[in-house]
Amino acid sequence: MSERVSLISGARGFVGAWLAKALLERGDRVVVLDPGPGSGRPSTLVLLGIAAEVVEVEADVRDGARCAAAIADHGVERVFHLAAKTIVGEAAQNPRECFDVNVRGTWELLCAAAEHRVEAVVVASSDKAYGAHEELPYREDFALRPTAPYEASKSAADLIARSFWHSHRLPVAVTRFANIYGGGDTNWSRLVPEAVSAAVDGRAPVLRSDGSPIRDFLYVEDCAAAYLRLAEALLEPADGVRGEAFNAGGERPYSVGEVVEQIAALAGTGVVAEVRGSGNPDGEIDRQYVDASRLRGLGWEPSVGLAEGLRRTVDWYAANPAVRPPQPD
Repeated sequence: MSERVSLISGARGFVGAWLAKALLERGDRVVVLDPGPGSGRPSTLVLLGIAAEVVEVEADVRDGARCAAAIADHGVERVFHLAAKTIVGEAAQNPRECFDVNVRGTWELLCAAAEHRVEAVVVASSDKAYGAHEELPYREDFALRPTAPYEASKSAADLIARSFWHSHRLPVAVTRFANIYGGGDTNWSRLVPEAVSAAVDGRAPVLRSDGSPIRDFLYVEDCAAAYLRLAEALLEPADGVRGEAFNAGGERPYSVGEVVEQIAALAGTGVVAEVRGSGNPDGEIDRQYVDASRLRGLGWEPSVGLAEGLRRTVDWYAANPAVRPPQPD
């Protein structure tokens, strides 16, 4: 049996690199599509020690011809589209760039996949595409109600991706995953990597809220397993996968205050969180978690609970001091 060829856009990033690792472990040949270093953050492929095991193609997802060439030249059978502008604050400051990458980039890569009849495509949307809802947990049949540039860009990409099954018969599914965490995340605007790095270094983790906002957390290896399961499900004859969206989360919500308390305890450096906010920060959803029963119905379930996932994350950052952000003077 010949090896499968999978392409990941955005694989130098946190989730994409862990997905590449999971694909390599099952025997796939992995092609990674990225525009090249430029974020100032180290490649997570390097941090995980797998950069030499993948085929790197320098290309921007907005360049449809380059995307099509990468698929054709390497005989790509499955595409995982994770490349995106993901920092909410940057999206608000530069919405034009955010929409260009997240929306036009998704369109161009999907067109390339459809042109070369790729057998399965999984596109990363986000639980943020739902916007705010009073009813919890969020289900896939909830309306997408974005109110900020990042949310709106992910909602638009979500709708475009799902339309490709109906309009082009491209086997595609969309992921709306909760807050993903684990070792190798160098996006310090996110709660877990910043709080873990601070606590390991003996600094007080900073809460921009009063600690009450509710979130759902998904360990990165469970996230990668969900991507793999969806790609396999797209090849199966059962209905209800192609052109559909799927949630995944840890299946229990936590307040951000609880999460930071656990991180501080696991770090063992005696720090206590510094609360600098009141209520929920402007522009952020107060209470959000997802119902993952639809993906459970395909045989996936999270295997790493929050306590174990945070322990692994703390251990990873403790073992990699060079990756942690410099301590303030």
